Amino acid sequence: MQRYDYPAIGETLYCDTLRSGLRLQVVTKPCYARSHAMLAVNYGGADRRFLLKGKRRDTPMGVAHYLEHKMFAMPEGDAMFTMAASGAQPNAFTSAWMTAYYFDTTEEFETNLRTLLRFVSTPYFPEESVEKERGIIGQEIAMTEDDPDFVSYTELLRSLYAHHPLRDPVVGTAESIQAITPKVLELCHKVFYHPSNLALTVVGDVEPEQVMFTASEILRPSPDPAPVRDYGEAEAPEPQRRRFTRAMEVSAPQFLLGVRLPDPGTGPERLRRRLLGDLTLSCLYRQSTPFFTRLYGEGLLNTDFFTEIDTGRGTATLLAGGESREPERVFDRFLELAERVASEGLDEAVFARKKKAFYGKSVRGLAAFGGLCENLAEAAFGGYRFLDAFAVLESLRAEDVQDYVRQALRREGFAMSVIRPLREKEAESHA
Repeated sequence: MQRYDYPAIGETLYCDTLRSGLRLQVVTKPCYARSHAMLAVNYGGADRRFLLKGKRRDTPMGVAHYLEHKMFAMPEGDAMFTMAASGAQPNAFTSAWMTAYYFDTTEEFETNLRTLLRFVSTPYFPEESVEKERGIIGQEIAMTEDDPDFVSYTELLRSLYAHHPLRDPVVGTAESIQAITPKVLELCHKVFYHPSNLALTVVGDVEPEQVMFTASEILRPSPDPAPVRDYGEAEAPEPQRRRFTRAMEVSAPQFLLGVRLPDPGTGPERLRRRLLGDLTLSCLYRQSTPFFTRLYGEGLLNTDFFTEIDTGRGTATLLAGGESREPERVFDRFLELAERVASEGLDEAVFARKKKAFYGKSVRGLAAFGGLCENLAEAAFGGYRFLDAFAVLESLRAEDVQDYVRQALRREGFAMSVIRPLREKEAESHA
């Protein structure tokens, strides 16, 4: 295994790509009682269409999420109960880009790691069990339809993306999950769950060589070729819809604004763009900035306000949202600041202070083992080492933020969704 030491942040990273193709990354934490392991699949809700052996496949919405629900099932019983009996806290999630299975434990790490590797690599989809899960997932989908946050997020993506499957819900729809059968699950497991499409990330007081040995023993190479993913035709430069509004059961108007960002690429440049985007949001908009302080003082924002960047394969989306009695005013002020920074730049002293605070927050984040494992997995799929972020961050300048704002935060690229209280009696409108 290759060892990378990061004395500036007191961390050591071990990396290897095993014969099976599995990407392995381990951050050792000597003397810690707790360990965290994540087995991530480079496959999510947006990966519905693909070309395999010259044949085009188009799978229903929600397959990746459905697989996540069913993977814990094993011929001998539920792997979640097995791991819990061994002192672990297992769980899983599915995003548009990744499915991840993980556990946190203070005991029997090796036993739980073996269980994790076994159940994720074992397709077991009895028809009766798959049918039963359909009802459970159907209830989950029904709940999202009444969730203002879900509606706002989904409709914003539908405004920004005309063709990309990112615009469709990861969980699928009540109609789409009817088409998910054991055969569909078996196909997608075979296509995407082979070791060369997986990343195992571990943080804790563990022996990297032992983790590598265990993974090599359980996960075998797959002879099947990798699929060619298809996300549809290229998107137009501007959103297909500028505004979406719906009245729902909320106490105050909720808004979510967003813009498609340039292709983040792969490798070190992907890491740099990710950091630059996050640092830009910290410099301009987050809760310690003059922007937030002024709008909070005017009653236009509260502490629910957030900003984030979602990066995927070939796409990145900037999001900002919260509650506001006047969403349009927040939208205008948000863009006015971006235009001013694009024109005038940032004060060097302010930038230096914000970068130092961002660096410190990032170092503190290394203590969150689950978040670190997720970042390591994203880095493995993105072609970079996540812990290189701290050296990259040191190299960023105020001029880089100004250039980023010029390129990415263009007024004509933004859209916004607004959820208004029912009492305002606003009919749903599409602009």
